[in-house]
Amino acid sequence: MRFDTIWLDARLATLASGRSGLGVVERGAIAAVNGRIAFAGPMAELPTDWDAANRIALDGRWVTPGLIDCHTHLVYAGDRAHEFELRLAGASYEEIARAGGGIVSTVKATRAASEDDLVRASLPRLDRLLAEGVTTVEIKSGYGLDLASETRMLRTARRLARERDVDVVASFLGAHALPPEANGDKERYIDQVCAMIPAIARDKLADAVDAFCEGIAFSPEQTARVLVAAVAAGLPVKLHADQLSNLHGAKLAAEHLALSADHLEYSDEESVAAMARRGTVAVLLPGAFYVLREKQLPPVEALRRHRVPIAIATDSNPGTSPITSLLMVLNMAATLFRLTVDEAIAGVTREAAQALGRLDRVGTLESGKWCDLAIWDIERPAELVYRIGFNPLHARVRRGQ
Repeated sequence: MRFDTIWLDARLATLASGRSGLGVVERGAIAAVNGRIAFAGPMAELPTDWDAANRIALDGRWVTPGLIDCHTHLVYAGDRAHEFELRLAGASYEEIARAGGGIVSTVKATRAASEDDLVRASLPRLDRLLAEGVTTVEIKSGYGLDLASETRMLRTARRLARERDVDVVASFLGAHALPPEANGDKERYIDQVCAMIPAIARDKLADAVDAFCEGIAFSPEQTARVLVAAVAAGLPVKLHADQLSNLHGAKLAAEHLALSADHLEYSDEESVAAMARRGTVAVLLPGAFYVLREKQLPPVEALRRHRVPIAIATDSNPGTSPITSLLMVLNMAATLFRLTVDEAIAGVTREAAQALGRLDRVGTLESGKWCDLAIWDIERPAELVYRIGFNPLHARVRRGQ
């Protein structure tokens, strides 16, 4: 058996199904052919006739799948530091939004930015994630709120994948907020969002469609119209659900076979059970919970009880989660939401891949998948979750390189 590259004397956290916990392999090896994993397992099980063009000794370092940030808003212009000051003075997220701040303030800056401007602004944020071992990142639109600006954001997301060695999954989030020119007419704006979807699907600008189902955004009925239009256009769906109140958004997501329902602080048992039945992944976003100083915890015990996969992500955005460290979010998920080490690491690998509909190609160390690796200078996986402000990445590998 001839490999392009083989990494020897490694400790693997394979995250493979059928293995307990992280799927640990001591004294392991992982090999790549044509960018895909050809072997991942104990060195003792390597074929006797193997050879490789490149042999790399890892001296006992840990290897995980490349990390996956499955919910971000990386593409935008401007910042909202002033709103942070307002929240410190006691203003709520809803109060800021209703006064013309929040998402709408970012819309104004983003609409004024060219595609080149957006690429320049977004690359440093993306680079921070890549420096921590991220090999796949989801990027949403949602700060344009008209066809020209939304498509410019999605084109920017596609360009970022060409500018850097990373897989970008783009999501159309036109139903993120009501633009100022809509004059409060949510129904008419949802008509416009639904009309945007076929063109976006035709031009392959998005891999999925998302929406914000919340009192300050769109009702379940309005959200359902967007999801139906997305499915009709052949695009899978995701949903911002139950972040600030229980509108049964998670249940709505499940009813439309959504890949994921995200946030979920106010989701109830009925919604969690619906997610379990339909295979919808829970994406928890502790960064937004932390920044907004929320008190309502997502229903982690119910998610465990119903065996709903739990992913975690940065929710990197200018207002409610200005975070560009997925390792920091690992610690937040454990500290704030009481996820275990195994759950946290699975949440940024295997479960994050499933939340993007990409588990067939990334997220675990298994033969046939892309050879996306994060190699760590750590003694045990718990260090990835335990440490704060520490990046022990030794090497990042994408598609075997």
